[in-house]
Amino acid sequence: MNVTLRSYRPEDFETLYAIDQTCYPRGIAYSKRSLRWFLALPAADCIVAEAEGRVAGFILCEAERPYGHIITIDVLEAFRRSGIGSALLREAERRMAERGVQAVELETAQDNDAAIAFWQKHGYRTRGVYKRYYLGRIDALAMAKLLAAPKET
Repeated sequence: MNVTLRSYRPEDFETLYAIDQTCYPRGIAYSKRSLRWFLALPAADCIVAEAEGRVAGFILCEAERPYGHIITIDVLEAFRRSGIGSALLREAERRMAERGVQAVELETAQDNDAAIAFWQKHGYRTRGVYKRYYLGRIDALAMAKLLAAPKET
């Protein structure tokens, strides 16, 4: 599958919002207001993946060195397990490392086995638990990974 990664453009907003709504349950998926707020953060970076002529997913993170934070990663179900999530994550980590990020943090629902396996596969390790983080009842794992310094060319 041919995948193109590119930076977010404002005209992507409605598509990314729709994808987020399909990837997460109501109450966990971002409202339009919240998604706009995260995209507008001064340190935000959003990478969009295109495949088969359409947006297949995206990753939204922020980088304020020495720390980075993955806000969300969303891949449409039809494109999962095709390497798009891994490609998005690699590019996000590369960009964060270039901005001086040394460690990346994220939260994921403790009952989301597929997400936990994805993060662990990519070197993220559990650092703690946030009680009732989602919807006031679902615990979240706080996960983190140290990034290698970018290679000089």
